[in-house]
Amino acid sequence: MSLKPFSACVIPERTASIARSAFPAGSLCIRTFDELGTIFQDQDFADLYSQHGQPGQPPFRLALVTVLQFIEGLSDRGAADAVRGRIDWKYLLCLELDDPGFDYSVLCEFRARLLEGGAERILFDKILSALRGKKLVKSRTITA
Repeated sequence: MSLKPFSACVIPERTASIARSAFPAGSLCIRTFDELGTIFQDQDFADLYSQHGQPGQPPFRLALVTVLQFIEGLSDRGAADAVRGRIDWKYLLCLELDDPGFDYSVLCEFRARLLEGGAERILFDKILSALRGKKLVKSRTITA
């Protein structure tokens, strides 16, 4: 599996319009994108992918799905279904409304890739950095 970096995440116009109509007060996914963008970039995961071969799902999306999956307590199958069927997830993931998503097994493969590459902290560190950048969490100093 290779990485073909996704350059910029732009929410498709129809997805944005329908998501805003369906969630006039916003949702976790909508507020997250509006405040923090996609948080992850494909380049964050470049060391985990080959330069050759069939391109896989953009890792920035898989990282976001993994975080949402944890927050909502979903199985891999449930998370893949949410990518296919939830408007607010499509908004955060910059997907067209008719995007078919991916097979649930892709999430397990992504997590295995993170662990094999010793990159599992990328998820936590990037989110924490984005939250600190917006002053949504404070830095703590630990003294001995």
